[in-house]
Amino acid sequence: MKKINLRDYYPFYKKDTFVEVPEEIALQLREYELLEEAYRIRTYWHRAFYSLDYAGGIERDMASLDQKSPYDIVEKSFDAEQIYKGLAALPEKQRNRIYAHYFLGMSRSSIARAEKVNESNVRQSTRLLTELL
Repeated sequence: MKKINLRDYYPFYKKDTFVEVPEEIALQLREYELLEEAYRIRTYWHRAFYSLDYAGGIERDMASLDQKSPYDIVEKSFDAEQIYKGLAALPEKQRNRIYAHYFLGMSRSSIARAEKVNESNVRQSTRLLTELL
């Protein structure tokens, strides 16, 4: 067992509080300290530290990230649900061909080779979907 000071690890401790912990825990805490210090040195060395007051346009760049509204998230999940319901209503062979072509990105000719059928059959199966849309 090893004694550690909780004040060294937790900033809300205002006075020294010593506890005994197993060696594994002490080693793990030491490893985290070393990783944190290595990160601090890396950011200093590469000048990768920024504040929110930095005038280089960081705030503008962060605002331009793709931030989805709750409405967009719900709409996307609804669309996905509709797509899967539609696929489930198709015959198995057509569903597998459409899934392979549109979701997995396989070409129609490679699907035909895998199924050992004529490519026109695969084209016809996948063309019906595009006509519906």
